Amino acid sequence: MNKQDRKLIEKMMEYYAGDPKRVQHFLKVYEFAKLIGESEELESEKLHILRTAAIVHDIGIKISEKKYGSSGGKYQEKEGPAVAEPMLCALGYDEAVIDRVLFLIAHHHTYTGIEGEDYQILVEADFLVNLFEDGSSRETAEKVRENIFKTKTGMKYLETLFLTERRS
Repeated sequence: MNKQDRKLIEKMMEYYAGDPKRVQHFLKVYEFAKLIGESEELESEKLHILRTAAIVHDIGIKISEKKYGSSGGKYQEKEGPAVAEPMLCALGYDEAVIDRVLFLIAHHHTYTGIEGEDYQILVEADFLVNLFEDGSSRETAEKVRENIFKTKTGMKYLETLFLTERRS
């Protein structure tokens, strides 16, 4: 983990103080995104954007719960970028990185028209975590495989975690 990732993770932990579930979630998404991105051999700038987006992808949840009484994905997409931007600016992220990360926050629950490896991998990483956290069925995992997953590594992880019979 590089210094900038660590500083952003620490800021997000402060942001979610008292809410370990949210911290645990973004840390898991971050690690899956990093693993998939590295395995898919993303170039360094795209991997940097992906890691950053994975850390802050759900930053809109707190304000969505306050404003709408819901953490629904569409509310997160709507509210998240305005919360993330000042945090990313304060930590010295480049403007181009911030722009793409804000785009990814604003679309990470939109599963049609996915463009870019960073976007695809962020969605896959979030699904890998959400399938587990939501206690999703095998049937749901199969539908997600059919409709969402595209990367070789993401498919492998999905198969291994959710579509392989458990060994004793």
